[in-house]
Amino acid sequence: MTEIRNPILPGFNPDPSIVRVGDDYYIATSTFEWFPGVQIHHSRDLRNWRLVKRPLERAAQLDMRGDPDSGGIWAPCLTHADGLFWLIYTDVKRRDGAWKDSHNYLVTAPSIEGPWSDPVYLNSSGFDPSLFHDEDGRKWLLNMIWDHNQTGGERFGGIVCQEYSVDEQRLVGPVHNIYRGTDHKLTEGPHLYRRDGWYYLLTAEGGTGYDHAATMARSRDLLGPYETDPAKHLLTSKDAPEAYLQRAGHADIVETQDGEHYLVHLCSRPLDETRSIETGRAKGIHADDVRRSPLGRETAIQKLVWPEGEFPRLAHGGCVPAATVEAPDLPEHRFDPEPARMTFAPGALPQPLQWLRSPEPERLFSLTERPGALRLFGREAPGSQFDHALVARRQTDLAYAAETEIDVTPGDYQQFAGLISWYGRFKFHYLAITADAEGNRLLTVYSCAADWPEAQVSYPITPIPLPASGTVRLGVDVDGASLRFRYATGEDGAWQDLGITLDQSAISDEAGNGPGNNFTGAFVGICAHDTSGRGRPADFLHFTYEPRT
Repeated sequence: MTEIRNPILPGFNPDPSIVRVGDDYYIATSTFEWFPGVQIHHSRDLRNWRLVKRPLERAAQLDMRGDPDSGGIWAPCLTHADGLFWLIYTDVKRRDGAWKDSHNYLVTAPSIEGPWSDPVYLNSSGFDPSLFHDEDGRKWLLNMIWDHNQTGGERFGGIVCQEYSVDEQRLVGPVHNIYRGTDHKLTEGPHLYRRDGWYYLLTAEGGTGYDHAATMARSRDLLGPYETDPAKHLLTSKDAPEAYLQRAGHADIVETQDGEHYLVHLCSRPLDETRSIETGRAKGIHADDVRRSPLGRETAIQKLVWPEGEFPRLAHGGCVPAATVEAPDLPEHRFDPEPARMTFAPGALPQPLQWLRSPEPERLFSLTERPGALRLFGREAPGSQFDHALVARRQTDLAYAAETEIDVTPGDYQQFAGLISWYGRFKFHYLAITADAEGNRLLTVYSCAADWPEAQVSYPITPIPLPASGTVRLGVDVDGASLRFRYATGEDGAWQDLGITLDQSAISDEAGNGPGNNFTGAFVGICAHDTSGRGRPADFLHFTYEPRT
């Protein structure tokens, strides 16, 4: 038996929506404040996947300047009908407090590669929208509805449904609340399927933490009433803290060419050293919020059995996700591995790299101003939600090494650039080249480990003098919950360890309890900052990311 090993999309790839078109499978996942928006991966065997497109790539489609950490693109839905791909997405402008500003849009394209249309505005009543194409040709938008007058989980007011007119490019007719969920609450993430004379409604419940679950209900009528599956949850790890895949929920279903059914879902893999308070403290992690997952919420897959007229079940039994599952009987289709070393040339950035929020990358970086280098223009400080010159890739391995070579001459302490492990405004470790008031180059470390409400930047080393000119190599080694920085000067200079170990588990969804938690994952990359507003540049000659055992 051929097996699929989970997760199939490692690192920050949550809220999967899957569609099959002929022999091709596509999964769209959330990207939150990272630009371009939405990741779409392609497979032909459900085992091997390759990133093929980020379709929201211009200002007319997406502008997230000002969006909060873990705002931006939530839970896209990718479908195919009438010769087109249909992509529904939310841009969340506010996510904290009683109110949410969550605007839902639709774009279409004749192929995954595009061209993708300008967006059609749909509504702002709630998030997690999806589009259902019924057999009679009518189209229906579903989303959870946000009730700000209630408290706690009761603010999730149910799943609403409204017809979408293709001709008028707008929602039409009444809004129907078709399902209010179960006592597990926080009902969201709807996907609708028609099968054997039933409408099956799959939802996410319990929040996106360790109580997360996927729940199914069904009705003979699209508009309800819907009866909940007697088993309640199709998928959850909430009662299995020992399971390899945790936080399982927010799922979608696809049928193969041979009539088999598979379910893709989000999950996370907590670090072993954070699975208990005692183990965490032994590793120098003193917070009580253990079970930290720097890789964020990833995408996994499970095989289903779905007898006619019945609710589906996991093929291996129970509701806890499996680490490995039986693969469908499809020809293996491998892709070339991603190169470890990225170099820079005019055109587009290497595919793994993204930046934050802005649809104007020319303000943040250039691939032409210095041939063979990526020039970052020093912009606002690391906490900026508007103009932040940071280019990074997902951490996709529990252990890795990353390196870069930088050429930068800061004028003073307001200008700094370097290598960064990043989650958000209150969670980062930053190895930076800066200068003192007289312009002497220095190497320093800025660290913000999410101990909210303090969330203060610490300075764990005494600044190290650097030569007045010349490139500097910067490196980072991550092993589970530990992070160590290193540097080298001169063409053949030996690497020098800084002699400190930082808490990489803090660069995770679960760390801290202040703004900007919960929804993304760790990145590693390069950045430049200039709080004087002069835009001092830094040139990066290459960037390398290599998994470690």
